[in-house]
Amino acid sequence: MVAAVTKSNPNRLRSLGFLCPMFRLKNLRQLTCLFVAVWLLLSPSLAQEQDFMEDFLKREYSLVKPYRGLGFSSSSQWDLMGTAMVTPDYVRLTPDLQSRQGAVWSRVPCYLRDWELKVHFKISGQGKKNFNGDGLALWLTKERMQNGPVFGNMNQFTGLGIFVDTYPNIDKSHDRAFPYISVMLGNGTLTYDHDRDGRTTELGGCTAIARNSIYDTFLLIRYVKNRLTVMTDVEGKQEWKDCADITGLRLPLGYFFGASSATGDLSDNHDIISMKLYQLSVERTTEEEEQEEVLLPRVDNMDQFQGKVEVEDEGTSGVHLFFTFLFSVLGLGVLAVVGLIVYGRWKENRRKRFY
Repeated sequence: MVAAVTKSNPNRLRSLGFLCPMFRLKNLRQLTCLFVAVWLLLSPSLAQEQDFMEDFLKREYSLVKPYRGLGFSSSSQWDLMGTAMVTPDYVRLTPDLQSRQGAVWSRVPCYLRDWELKVHFKISGQGKKNFNGDGLALWLTKERMQNGPVFGNMNQFTGLGIFVDTYPNIDKSHDRAFPYISVMLGNGTLTYDHDRDGRTTELGGCTAIARNSIYDTFLLIRYVKNRLTVMTDVEGKQEWKDCADITGLRLPLGYFFGASSATGDLSDNHDIISMKLYQLSVERTTEEEEQEEVLLPRVDNMDQFQGKVEVEDEGTSGVHLFFTFLFSVLGLGVLAVVGLIVYGRWKENRRKRFY
């Protein structure tokens, strides 16, 4: 019986060849050519979409539950500052109270050339829309653990700052909706103008309705081959939405990751649930491998931000206007007093001529 079954198999295959012409040698060659042509057409697009080959989670730069590497011990990889506190479910940078500042900073300098940072955060509070503040910031900077006016960090920082601004300070004309995410590259001398919502130094940004959201809110920051892209996922769709794309952005190695927040007269809860950093394996040409070392953050082509980044010297801030008005009034007052004195003396001399 076994021999009969084995013997019948070649006959079945021959009948299958007659019934299905696709199995003939000629058609197999045509089908093979078709697959090769399709593969050649798709391969360029696939190569463009996959800028990196692999990603690896770098735990020494990541902040995840149960937050064991966070604290004040010598073995900790992250430091707390200000009002920041650890809970089982999140790291709260600031509570929903006025005049608070808090931050968390990595102790390990980052020497990765290509990386991707996924941040799971939450902003919530009892205040109504536009009666809450001020927001949170994500950092990759030379300096760390410094209090200041820029969402709880120092001004004139050196490195990358990405701000989730929840309160419009000057922009109440509704030409952009808040919360608003913006990108700034500091070189140690540029000043973030909080009163103008950072517009003078903004390189890119987008609106992201991330406050009091019923969905989990995520931010993705990718840095590959001197190109920075920022994407958001705040609508519960489990898909990334483009926010900012900046080419020719050069960052030095050895900077520190961090997150900070601040409240003023208005407040919110600002929580970091996780910060996961991935090292990206990227194919580079010989020229790309031999690029010069970057010593100071910079952007190669500032023309791409024409109309976005304003030159601070050309504008006049509110403080400058105040002092200009004050000195103008004082100058006019002095001229008036001098004029009265001169007029009094002239009148007195004229009176003496009649005696």
